[in-house]
Amino acid sequence: MESFARRIIDWYDRGHRDFPWRNTKDPYHIWVSEIMLQQTRAETVVSYYNRFMARFPTLEALANAKETELLKAWEGLGYYSRARNLQKCAVQVLTEYGGHFPETPEELMRLPGIGPYTAGAVASIAFGCRCSAVDGNVLRVMARVEGIEDDIRRPETVRLIRERTDARLPDWDCDRFSNAMMELGACICVPRHPQCETCPVADLCQARQTGRQEQLPVRSKAKPQRIEKRDILLLYFNDRVLVERQGEGLLEGLYSFPSLTDWHSEEERLSWLTDQGMTCQILCERKPARHVFSHVIWEMRIYEYQVTTLRRDKRTWVTAKQLVELPMATAIKKARQYCLARLNELASVIYNLPLRR
Repeated sequence: MESFARRIIDWYDRGHRDFPWRNTKDPYHIWVSEIMLQQTRAETVVSYYNRFMARFPTLEALANAKETELLKAWEGLGYYSRARNLQKCAVQVLTEYGGHFPETPEELMRLPGIGPYTAGAVASIAFGCRCSAVDGNVLRVMARVEGIEDDIRRPETVRLIRERTDARLPDWDCDRFSNAMMELGACICVPRHPQCETCPVADLCQARQTGRQEQLPVRSKAKPQRIEKRDILLLYFNDRVLVERQGEGLLEGLYSFPSLTDWHSEEERLSWLTDQGMTCQILCERKPARHVFSHVIWEMRIYEYQVTTLRRDKRTWVTAKQLVELPMATAIKKARQYCLARLNELASVIYNLPLRR
């Protein structure tokens, strides 16, 4: 076991990717990075991480942030419940732990949004705790090294792999071991065509010895994503567009444009708009957009309307400048692009301003 850990750490020390969260022992920085890294490639996270830490450099800054500001900083990373849980966790660490993160996995898992992997990563990397951090990369590495043929989507298989990883933990440098294992899975023991010839533990790997490195790990197929059809409505009144803050659901707390579930005829859309107290004239239908979430696919048709009469109401109408400051999901990025172009045109007509290209 000592040989395995020593080899992994020595390989890591000879050269690894340089990320900003690897140059600190601050648990706040490590925790934020680990939450961001869930479901997101490390190379993608770097720019988001740097901007986020510049905006919220301390636990207190994060705990006191307005939700709109927080979600705007998270915009583009997806899985926005992670951002909301970050803030809940920051508040709890301040109020219950005096601003100091607990140092053991068991205590860390009592905090919002922290599961076994994140707890293990923070405890081992920030505090040197002798515990494993088993993410998707480590699951793959250990399934191959140990020759585990059980489905890694099953909780009992994850528990088994965590136990096997714990058994290989060194008595020293647990922080580097955690980083090294994740780096090995990300750079060498990759899902397809693993680079076994450069792996520091290839001779200790059962999958390599039996030629099963392409077959392991075993992963059952995920449920097929359901398809949701949506009509996205860009509604303009003077130089403003109508936006809505989303309630509970996939995009909770974010802003979007009014939309109709399923696709509708022009008559049905105009009827719905009339019910909303608006008389509208269609401007155009834009190219459709498609966005893939983890469990659902949105097929979106995008329509632009000029509102000719509007009942006085309390809905939110924003200018182009205000629109770019609102947190919005990547799913409606294309619609926002169309909208900003139209608002620019409207402003140029109303205020006789030059068009911005």
